[in-house]
Formats: sequence, C-alpha cells, structure tokens
Amino acid sequence: MSPPDSSRETAARGTASESPPTESAIRTTNLNLTYGDGTEAVRDVSLDVPEGEFFGFLGPNGAGKTTTIKVLATLLKPTRGDVQVNGFDAASDPRKVRESIGYMAQETSVDEELTARENVRFACEAYGVPRAERGERIDELLDLADLADVADKKATEFSGGMKKRLDAATALVHRPPLVFLDEPTTGLDPKARNRLWDYFRRINEQGTTIFLTTQYLEEADELCDRISVILDGEIVATGSPEELKREVGGEILDIDVEGDVARNERAAEVARSGDLFESDAAVETTDEGITVTSKRARERGTDLLVALRDADLTVTGFNVRAPTLDDVFLAITDEQVADEDETGVAATAAGEGPERSADATDSSHEGGDG
Repeated sequence: MSPPDSSRETAARGTASESPPTESAIRTTNLNLTYGDGTEAVRDVSLDVPEGEFFGFLGPNGAGKTTTIKVLATLLKPTRGDVQVNGFDAASDPRKVRESIGYMAQETSVDEELTARENVRFACEAYGVPRAERGERIDELLDLADLADVADKKATEFSGGMKKRLDAATALVHRPPLVFLDEPTTGLDPKARNRLWDYFRRINEQGTTIFLTTQYLEEADELCDRISVILDGEIVATGSPEELKREVGGEILDIDVEGDVARNERAAEVARSGDLFESDAAVETTDEGITVTSKRARERGTDLLVALRDADLTVTGFNVRAPTLDDVFLAITDEQVADEDETGVAATAAGEGPERSADATDSSHEGGDG
C-alpha cells in the first residue's frame, strides 16, 4: 500500500496527468547492477515498454527480476546505464518517477486491523489525493477490485487473494500511468490467481501500463502483450508469446513409452535415426518417454509410431500440440547451458580456471531477488 520508498517522503501530491507525454512508459539502456561483493545481478538490460502495454518479465528465482524492478522503481541505484520511466530520468528526477508509478511488492502491505475502505483511504492520504476526491476514488477502486461488498470488513477476515486485490487497489489511488507488479500471485491457489488476473486485465484495459514480473509461464502467456525472458541477469529473448512460441520451430510431439529410462533413451535414438525429421529437430527424453520438436511433427508422427513398434517399443500415449511458453523456456535454458558448457571447455583448453558465477539471490544482497 505504501509508496515505493518506506519513508513516504515521495508520496505523490498530484495525479497521472502531471506526467509528460511520452511514447515509452519504460526505457532502459545497458542497465547494470553489481553488488559490493562483485556479483553482477543485472547485465546490460535494455528495455522499451510502450505506454499501455501489459509487459511480462519472466525468469526463474534469482534471474534478476526483482533487482530490475527495484531499479526501475528507484529503490536501487544502478551501477551504470540509463533509466527513463514515464519520461522522467530515474537518476536526476527519482521523485517524479516515484510519483508517476504504482508498486505492488511480493509481500502485501495491507493493514489487517483496518477495513478494506480504511486501507484505501489511508493510501489516498499517503499519496496526497485531494480530500474532496477520496470518497469517490475509494468506491471506484473497491468496485474495480471486486471488494465493494466487503468494504467495511477488516482485512484480517480476507483470503490471500482478497488481500492481494486490496493491495493492488492501494497502489492505484493516485491513478499512476504505470504499475509494477512483482510476482503478485505467488502463493495463491488457482481460483484466487484467476480473479487477480481479471483485475489486472481491467486495470490494463483502462490504459494503465503494467510491468509484471513472474516465474509462472501460464501467467505470462495469459496476460502479457510482450515478454522478456531474463536468465542470470541478462535478457535472452523478447517478443509476444506467439512470437516466442514460433521460435521453438514447429510443433511438439509427446510420446509416452512403456518401460524404464533405458527404453526412453532407445525411443529417442529411433526418433533421431533415419530421415523421420529434419536435422535440427529437437528430441528429448522425459520421465514418461520422449518429446520431439519439429516442423514435421504432425505429418511424420505416424511414421515414428511405426518405427517405435518395429524397435519393439510399446507406446502408451501420443499427442501433437502447439508449443507453450514452457517449451520456449526449456529451449532457451538448454541453449544457455550448451553455451556455458562450450565456454567452459574453451576456457579449460586455454588453461583458465573457473570464475565465480554471479548469483543475485544471495541473501546478503539488499532485497534479494525473485
């Protein structure tokens, strides 16, 4: 609920209308943040998020998501690089940046001893919303958050999902043109998560730019216009969900094979042999059998089943599907691991020792990372 600095000294005195006109809600150039111990949490991150976009920042724990969002919200100073938020320079005018954004952290800041209405009223006071406008603003936000019917109940009676929606409402009292959501659905059950998704969609449909960090692939797929994937502090892919899926290169053939791991390996050998699929088709073993990613997955699926039968392998499940973001993420991760292995081999051949890897999740670093 509080503005994105705990002292509240930067609580907004105005509304989003004070922001200068700009085509980009967020623009960063070669953003870097290195901690005092030498750990590079963020490396050369360049972003351009247009106004009104629902933008997703996707990555595993420790990838650099939370560090990046804290830099954008002026909670952390970058080691180097340029940051523009809503047309304001984060280095020279951090107050204006903070006044023009909403920020929802991973942990809710709802006061459970206050009612929903009192929580939003307190946020209005903190952000300097004119007294004459507060009543209407509170009703509007509680209705948007689907909390109007429990407006006068204490938050201690609320479920986790209701508290999250209330927390998001308090971040919107000053009508910011840009809202940062840092892993907002972590820990919620599917029903509560879906209701929060609906809330975020309504906010975005009203013209608010949303910058969402998440490790949930389905969430990014459902909500985001575009996504950047960050691994080990570096952006490794950017595009719409559909564009990223197309990069996988074809459709996915999932085949379940009866037997143990050895039989799965044998099935993978069969899929890779001959001319069933193109040379760059990806064949991987799974716990249940194999997956084949190929432009010819649908047309050659039956041929593969015949080849597996001829190899005395029993197929217990078969499915052809379009790629998901899970497949995108696995493909990117596998590529990164392969690149790191090649780099390690080259370094060993050159007589170099291994270097200390950067890990932004070190608990000694301010704020940690998600």
